[in-house]
Amino acid sequence: MDFSKKRYAGLAKLGPKSQIVIPKEVRQLFGLKPGDTLLLLADVERGIALVDPADYEELFHDVFPQKKKGG
Repeated sequence: MDFSKKRYAGLAKLGPKSQIVIPKEVRQLFGLKPGDTLLLLADVERGIALVDPADYEELFHDVFPQKKKGG
């Protein structure tokens, strides 16, 4: 289903190696290319989401602060 080029609904199937194929329409919608990295968030009650890790970079730095070298 195409929801005016801002939303997409469809099915994804796990392959023999448990890999998910992201539909072409979704890859185009988000400008995804081979080699891009996505963050997988999972919650037993709410489901699975794939997001751009850059959207959560500040949160990662707050939760996992980097130690300075030599200190």
